[in-house]
Amino acid sequence: MIDREEAFSRGKPRERDVPGHPVRMELIGETNVGMKRAHNEDNFSIVSEENLVIVADGMGGHASGEVASKMAIDAMREFFEATAKDPDATWPYKMDKQRSYEENRLITSVKLANLRIFEAAQREPRYRGMGTTLVVCLVVREGIIVGHVGDSRVYRIRNGAIDQLTEDHSLLNDYLKMRKLTEEEIANFPHKNVIVRALGMKDSVKVDSKLDHPNAGDIYLLCSDGLSGPVSDPEILRLVEENKSDLKAAASRLIARANENGGPDNITACLIRWVGPTN
Repeated sequence: MIDREEAFSRGKPRERDVPGHPVRMELIGETNVGMKRAHNEDNFSIVSEENLVIVADGMGGHASGEVASKMAIDAMREFFEATAKDPDATWPYKMDKQRSYEENRLITSVKLANLRIFEAAQREPRYRGMGTTLVVCLVVREGIIVGHVGDSRVYRIRNGAIDQLTEDHSLLNDYLKMRKLTEEEIANFPHKNVIVRALGMKDSVKVDSKLDHPNAGDIYLLCSDGLSGPVSDPEILRLVEENKSDLKAAASRLIARANENGGPDNITACLIRWVGPTN
């Protein structure tokens, strides 16, 4: 888990070999409390040995959002570590035969995290109503598996263009799917922060997932809405492109810009660069 005494940063980018795939990748992550909040309810984890990157944005009063986001990440790490040591370990949920082993592994870890948060909230009155959004990228032989619940996002930056790979599980996005809203209507939408799906809301959760096929040089950004809210997609693209040779600088610049734009929420940015073929 992140050490909050280390300036909310993971330090230098880590370059990793991807097992079974002739490419390398770099990983970096940073989080910041923002300008308006008293404490940071975001958490992230880079599990290098599993090629796993997780961002969780907690919610709930009395710091229980921080509890939920940490609980989610801890549960997922524990599940990945347990199944890495014993691939034949019994899983708490059945596998979906339409998905790969690794995609099932990712989805199962999220479902397990959801149940732990929900049960903790039922047991402890002080945690009642806590929850967390979550985005995760798992690098596998075939590419990058993206999983998410809530309105935290994953973007892919490729050849000077930015694409959002996740769909917000929010009331605003539900309205946008039903009818087209103007930019002014979106800006003035009264329930912009209402999440319709998150970990901890129920004893079960639907996890959206997809496999993306990266090209050499692609950069993936996992972020909480503390970044994607105050910083527009074109601005995110520009800041990453300007700092693409230095992922740590890119993450720091993204967070700084969110704070310059008001920093209304906690801000987390994790970046993955698909470096390219190895020798």
